[in-house]
Amino acid sequence: MKGRLYLIPSTLGPDTAGTVIPAGTVEIVRTIKYFIVENVRTARRFLIQLGIKAPFDDIVFFTLNKYTSQDEIPRFLDPLSEADVGIISEAGAPCVADPGSEIVRLAHMKNISIIPLVGPSSLLLALMASGLNGQNFAFIGYLPIQKKERIMKIKQAEKRSFEEGQAQIFIETPYRNNQVFNDLINYCAPETYLCIASSLTLADESVRTLTISEWRKKQVDINRKPAVFIIQKIKCGPRNQ
Repeated sequence: MKGRLYLIPSTLGPDTAGTVIPAGTVEIVRTIKYFIVENVRTARRFLIQLGIKAPFDDIVFFTLNKYTSQDEIPRFLDPLSEADVGIISEAGAPCVADPGSEIVRLAHMKNISIIPLVGPSSLLLALMASGLNGQNFAFIGYLPIQKKERIMKIKQAEKRSFEEGQAQIFIETPYRNNQVFNDLINYCAPETYLCIASSLTLADESVRTLTISEWRKKQVDINRKPAVFIIQKIKCGPRNQ
């Protein structure tokens, strides 16, 4: 009998497993002995938060990150011939702004059951709380590192949000958050809406949506805080998205 591949969301910050990971997800995770993870150390810490008491010598971890060879990936699915395997995201939902989609695609090709488990997703939490268009949106990932290219990408996203009524969601490496914020308030139209959702599910969580002109009056420091940015230029006011 083939095992199942479980997609396991993890916490968005430390020590919050008890409040953001559902009991049903925890019960399933406790039965799994094979995990595909981005970082073994943080995966172990997450499992300990979930109350995993089994000796970690009995648990097998496969590391999937930018250093993983393509030749290694197929063998990560070998245990599925007889046991369940879990993919643990580094933060939030697996395969969304995190590695894992290649594993899932390969599992589909092998006719393996894929089961996504319930847990936090910073992108959806931010969109839910933004007041922007949750019926038509796009996640455009990380912005370019180079300033000129980043500004161009921001302008393209703003234009698309206006033409298609589509909220544009993106993220950035936390230590570049302030640079991105400065580019947004300097190069987006004053009437464009910007939502900044930072430290979601954590004690210092903040979600705020204002126009660019309003943000220009604020002192903002989100340096090194996990953040999601959403922009939308709305044609005829907030009711017409």
